[in-house]
Amino acid sequence: MIKNPICVALDTPDVARAQELARLVKPYAGYAKLGMEFFYAAGPKGYETVAKEGLPIFLDLKLHDIPNTVAYGLRSLMRLDPAPAIINIHTTGGADMMRAAAEAVDGRAILIGVTILTSLADADIHAAGFAKDLSGRDHAAALARLARQCGLDGVVCSAPDVRAVKQATARDFVTVVPGIRPADAAVQDQKRIATPRSALDEGADILVIGRPITGAADPAVAAHDIARSIEASHAH
Repeated sequence: MIKNPICVALDTPDVARAQELARLVKPYAGYAKLGMEFFYAAGPKGYETVAKEGLPIFLDLKLHDIPNTVAYGLRSLMRLDPAPAIINIHTTGGADMMRAAAEAVDGRAILIGVTILTSLADADIHAAGFAKDLSGRDHAAALARLARQCGLDGVVCSAPDVRAVKQATARDFVTVVPGIRPADAAVQDQKRIATPRSALDEGADILVIGRPITGAADPAVAAHDIARSIEASHAH
């Protein structure tokens, strides 16, 4: 059960800055996300410095390789202290890779698979070779169905895809949704975005929010305001 759906993306290579942000938003967030920008710069030691602030970590490295390589990579990552609460792979790596990943993680973290990146519109998906008679939503739902069959706990998908993903899988199949922007925030490089409330209304379980919080003059206030807006709208 996801108690607090807010996952703050700490998209910085600076360990001290990421640590400070984690400390500031901890009272108002359920998770902090550390991705490639951070991990490739700061490594396991930097990860552990931030994780020791106490927010559960979503380690967003999107592993995608042959099954054996992904499995060994995940085993190494699960030895981090503390281990990630959420970790992810690309669903397009295929069924064998996803099964190997699930076996490697072995229930020690929520294992999720990336379906269709939120930076891609349908035209981009078709240009990349996905079937032209299917929308990004159709592809996301199909990949999510396969991910569940292979033992994954959930997927990363855009807010417009959540309902189709839930219908293709199960209510308790976790949906992690990036591209979340409060109504007054800038769109930036995301093409498929949503407000926190609209994403939750679609059935999203975890909301990944970056710059609207981390780029704010006071990240703690920004995180608090988003948490309060979610609670207020949920009460109605």
